[in-house]
Amino acid sequence: MDATTPHERLIGAKPFAASAATASVVLTAQPASVASSRVQTFAIYAWAILSYNLLVVAWGAYVRATSSGAGCGSHWPLCNGEILPRAPRIETVIELTHRLTSGLALILVAGLFVWARKTFPPKHTARRAAAFSICFMLTEALIGAGLVLFRLVAQNDSIARAVYLSVHLINTFLLLAAIALTAWWASVNKTLRWSEQEKIVKVLAASVIFATLVLGVSGAVTALGDTLFPSASLAAGFKQDLEPAAHFLVRLRVLHPLIAITVGSLLVAFAFFSIRRSEKESVGRKVSEWTRRFGIALMCLVAVQFVVGAFNVALLAPIPLQLVHLLLADLMWLALVLLIAAALGGESLRQKRIFAHQRLNTPDGFCFTVLRRARPCDEFAGNGITIHTLNFTLNEVGFYEKCGGDKT
Repeated sequence: MDATTPHERLIGAKPFAASAATASVVLTAQPASVASSRVQTFAIYAWAILSYNLLVVAWGAYVRATSSGAGCGSHWPLCNGEILPRAPRIETVIELTHRLTSGLALILVAGLFVWARKTFPPKHTARRAAAFSICFMLTEALIGAGLVLFRLVAQNDSIARAVYLSVHLINTFLLLAAIALTAWWASVNKTLRWSEQEKIVKVLAASVIFATLVLGVSGAVTALGDTLFPSASLAAGFKQDLEPAAHFLVRLRVLHPLIAITVGSLLVAFAFFSIRRSEKESVGRKVSEWTRRFGIALMCLVAVQFVVGAFNVALLAPIPLQLVHLLLADLMWLALVLLIAAALGGESLRQKRIFAHQRLNTPDGFCFTVLRRARPCDEFAGNGITIHTLNFTLNEVGFYEKCGGDKT
């Protein structure tokens, strides 16, 4: 038979002789460690790209904070009509540096996408996440070009700039999330089982994602207001925020701390809920442990962000503190995304597909797994048979779980 099963393709094996009576299998195979090594290298590359994009985002915030967005004029992709301007001003250097680093980020994410297609089969979650990564990277580039071409930079204080900046922030968050999920799903052999979750879990996850995006947008608009309308003192800033005739960017600044407290509390509650739920329902110890780690990380980041935000207000939003505040916001968003991926990616006893298997040694030292459908783990055990869960996605093998008892 020419067709191979998902498991055979996974270990690079193809049987050329088999006997149903003796259940023996003869294989020629390549070590599974070869494919595993390629996936691990891909995962490291994806995590590195995520780190690099965090730096690019931070530098983009520096461009806005220093009002250097018009450093290349209204030209894009050229800078003041030139590829490399002569005797550039400091604003031009800052803006041009951002364009160059963003261009490199585009190339790196394109490489991630191509590599994912060569490493993972169709419909693999890491491959899909890589596809979303390149899509959001392309829209990120178009949005950045629009900021320049529509002159929504420097001292522009229009509603259009606030709306455009909000879209920019959301796209950036989605880009970071897509790259992070690419790295995560390449690092672990779990997938996001959204359709199998209870309705309350779906509502909670969607709510915290939406709330965090709202918080991010309010922070971006507030930072823009701080840049365009700086305050001489904390008291003057509060007075300015409450004036009915103040610019809308100034009046909106007062909302951000209130939104931050509300959403921060929601995130802490969600992290605690995810940890408790994972400990009760997940049978995958590794995934359960990562759920706990991401949950704790999220709660810690929220606490630190509260402190940094308070100092940011008290010190009248100095640029270095603005950048730290933004970096913490990005990390908080990533911790939430990875927490959801880990918490909803663990398989519970009610959800997992279970197979009884028998490992058969082969002459060349490899093994082959003969599978047959079994009842759930809490109803099937004994006779020295191990329970093996498989995600029948290529390049993904689940964990082993031994069951006790004497039921057959």
